[in-house]
Amino acid sequence: MRIEATKAFRRLMKKQDAEARLRLFEAMNLAAVTFGQPHLHSGRGIRELGKRGMYECRASIDSRLLFKREADVLLFEFEGTHDEVRAWLKNRS
Repeated sequence: MRIEATKAFRRLMKKQDAEARLRLFEAMNLAAVTFGQPHLHSGRGIRELGKRGMYECRASIDSRLLFKREADVLLFEFEGTHDEVRAWLKNRS
């Protein structure tokens, strides 16, 4: 599984400090390696969010990543807290 990021997600990452960017990149890679293998990705908290085709995974205790699966690519679209993720999803519906 490959990983890609939308332009908006890349802009979010650029605003982070080096340590936060590393944490996000590690979470993205772990999601790609374990996606579709429930026993492996349970610690990452990967889960489908309703019928929107969106998935969520934990980057840290207070940071979530939103992504879509498109063929063999995980396309990361947003990073934020639980409340920020809910607001972002609500604005997209």
